[in-house]
Amino acid sequence: MVDAFCATWKLVDSQNFDEYMKAIGVGFATRQVGNVTKPTVVISQDGDKVVVKTTSTFKNSELSAKLGEEFDETTVDDRHVKSTFTMEGDNFVHTQKWDGKESKFVRELKDGKMVMTLTFEGVQAVRTYEKA
Repeated sequence: MVDAFCATWKLVDSQNFDEYMKAIGVGFATRQVGNVTKPTVVISQDGDKVVVKTTSTFKNSELSAKLGEEFDETTVDDRHVKSTFTMEGDNFVHTQKWDGKESKFVRELKDGKMVMTLTFEGVQAVRTYEKA
């Protein structure tokens, strides 16, 4: 279950994030901010829903949904997408779909860290978080 991910996570490392943002169409100014922002992610459960809160000096967001249930999301860069949270094996996966496109965030736990791999059309970014 998602229980293993329920914690407060602070970004400590980010690889290839600019290329990922460029691939999904994020503008230059927003990418500049995105590259220096170190968000904190709080994953929790509220009844049968998974809650993912992201806070940073740039923008905050909160997503809440049942596993496997599609929901509307407005991304930090203002895209309107259809999102789904699922568990794939031990990984917590967040899939976003818009305009015939799809992006996936696969979160896995490795050595006490949460490693999130973001994939869009062959471009991958890896962001590593430690418990805060």
